[in-house]
This record gives sequence, C-alpha cells and structure tokens, in this order.
Amino acid sequence: MNIEISKKLSRNKDKFWYTFEWGKGPGERKAAGVFTYAKPKTIVEKNYNHEAIMILEMRRSELILERQSIGTTYIPAHKYKQNFLDYYSEYVTNNKRKGNRHQEGSLNRFKDFLKKDHIAPIDITENLCERFRKFLLDNHTGKTPSDYFTAFKRVLRTATKEGYFKENPAVDLRAKKKTGKKKESLEAAEYLQLLKTPIYNNDIKDAFIVCCYNGLRWCDIKALRWKSVLNDKTIFEIVQAKTDVVVPVTMHPVVQEIIGNRLANGKVNPNKRVFDLPSANGCNKSLKAWMKNAGINKHITWHCARLSFSILLQDANVDAATVALLLGHSSTRWVFETYKRHRPKSQMEAIKKLPSF
Repeated sequence: MNIEISKKLSRNKDKFWYTFEWGKGPGERKAAGVFTYAKPKTIVEKNYNHEAIMILEMRRSELILERQSIGTTYIPAHKYKQNFLDYYSEYVTNNKRKGNRHQEGSLNRFKDFLKKDHIAPIDITENLCERFRKFLLDNHTGKTPSDYFTAFKRVLRTATKEGYFKENPAVDLRAKKKTGKKKESLEAAEYLQLLKTPIYNNDIKDAFIVCCYNGLRWCDIKALRWKSVLNDKTIFEIVQAKTDVVVPVTMHPVVQEIIGNRLANGKVNPNKRVFDLPSANGCNKSLKAWMKNAGINKHITWHCARLSFSILLQDANVDAATVALLLGHSSTRWVFETYKRHRPKSQMEAIKKLPSF
C-alpha cells in the first residue's frame, strides 16, 4: 500500500502544510498537522524543517501499518494501549454524548473497583468482569448497575473488534438491575402541610415547592436564573441540565405566587440565580427536618418532588403523554418505568373496586 505526502502553500506563502493521500475518494486523505517553512532563513528554521520531514515519514509509516492491519487481529505498537484504562478513557472522550453520563460513570466506578491506575488488557478476564458487576450491584440501586455495566460491555465489545481480546471477556455476562426500596412520594394533603410548615431556609422551601408543582429536577432549579422569568411571570424556560434541551414551563399558580413575592422584594439581577441553595446533600438534610416538623413520616429527597408531581397528575387522570411533556421527556417511557406510583395510594380503596354482594 502506498501513501503519498502532498503539500500546499499557506495563504501568506510562508509555510507548507502537508496531507497524507492514498486515493482520491472520500476519506482517502488525512491532514498531517505538520508544516515546514517555505523559505527557512535561520539555522533554527532549517533544523526544524529537517525534523518535521522526519516526523512526516514516521507518521506515514504508522498510517501504512494502520491501513494494512485492518481486518486482522494485529494492533500496531503505536496504537496499542498497554494500560487498558488509557484505552477506556480515550473511548469515553471520543464517544461522549451530552446528557449521557453512563459511559463516564462506568469508567469512574471501574477505577474505584480496581483501586489502581494500571491494568493490562490481558488481565481483563471474565472473572474480573463478574466481580465488577457484583461491585456495581453492591454499591448502586435501581437501573444504575445495569446502565454502568452495559456501558462497560460496550467498551469491551469495541476493544475486542480492535484486537485487544481474542474473545470478549464479558460476552456471557448480562447487565442486571438491582431492585431496591422504591422512592416515596408526597400526597396532595402533604403538599398543603408543607406549605403551612415553616423552615429555617426559605430558599430551600420555595425551591422544593416549585419542583413539587412544576416537576423540575434538582439540577434545573439550582441553575434557574431570573432572566428565564423576567419576560413572562407565568412561564419560564428551563435548559435541562441532563439533556441540554430548552423546555418552556408553565407556572402553577402557587409557583407564580412564590416568584411574584420574590420579585416584589426589589430589583433582581437577570443573571443571578432565583434561589440561593446549598449543596444537594445539605438540601436533603434540611428536607428531612422539614418533613419531621410537618408530621410527614416518609424518607423524602429532592427527587421525590418530581416523582410526586408525576404521580399526582396521573392520579388526576392526566394522560401519560401530557405528563411526559410536562416533565420535559420526548416519550412516555420514563413515565411508565420511573415516574409512576409503585404502590396503591390506599389498598382498601383499590380492593373496594372489586364486585361485592
């Protein structure tokens, strides 16, 4: 296989830029990212040109090896990662998608599992993969173990195709979910209890109530700024942190009152956050004390506001498509899988619907 090195004079005519070519079709040219001086004037520029040409020849040789190894199990030495964590990190960087944190999360958890910063590909065995799956199940709940292990398997599948493994070491291992304790939700009467119960930090109270009545995530309410509210006192726009999608949110009257009261306190900076909130952990600790003072004997975290929003709408016979739209989802999948009532509101009310004498 022959790869030619072509050069092109820059616009200001002081440098030559180089390209590798092995054909005239699409994808048969590659910029070398190397230049030489068109008219070297000093000994430094002349030496630079000499070394740049050597680099070009070395890269051409590497490129020839890469092209010739296609379809074989051979990996050229310059492409082979001795440390599989380097390969894993490169894969995550090259395949990162906005809003999808599973790939990066799986890498971080794999590092936590290994407790070292180096592992050779030959040491990635089926037994190690099985122990990593167990590690995920022991340390996470719900779909997280399955999502992280699926992402891990995706990396191994690609590495196998690229010649790092003769056989995929995790091909026979299935990703598993961990069924844990279902998250609790608030009922309509408990909404009213919270509205009447004071809390030492009104920013936490107001922000949580907004989430209960408009189904916002913690990351979205935390990032909410006044410029999203000022132009219209009934609608604000949320750029969802998880998906980077702009979602217009129609404020519930209770939310309108909260926003109106805050605006009435004086001028606000459009770029300032609406709510001055501490960390997520700090907010959840405050919620725990607030629930206790309100007489609500449930384990409520910030996520429960969004869950409660969805459940109460479904209890009121709002269709799943509308609930999904209000949650900012593009389909009803998560309404049916996650944002639903996992236990009957009242077992007696449920069984009373059966026929009786």
